[in-house]
Amino acid sequence: MELTVYGAEAVCASCVQAPPAKATAEWLEAALSRKFDGTISVRYIDLNKPETAEDRAYCAKILDDDYFYPLVVSQGKVLGEGFITLKPIVHYLIEHGMCLRQTNQ
Repeated sequence: MELTVYGAEAVCASCVQAPPAKATAEWLEAALSRKFDGTISVRYIDLNKPETAEDRAYCAKILDDDYFYPLVVSQGKVLGEGFITLKPIVHYLIEHGMCLRQTNQ
């Protein structure tokens, strides 16, 4: 499963208390790899360096103030913007067949 985090080095003006987008991408990758058994990759896309047509579309929407950044997207679905939380992302991944890591207690 792949998640894409769109953002910039500068913090979004509307989200000054939130961490930068690149830090959010790194945090998501670490948190999700501890929580799930499957492979979850997290791509970070700078607003000024989109790689694909889909990236260009989301970056343009952020620049047009349709979304705040960081913006987290998977398979065309927006999972979070601005202040990112794990709960909706975890719920989405479980709905799409990812298995939670079993913990030994």
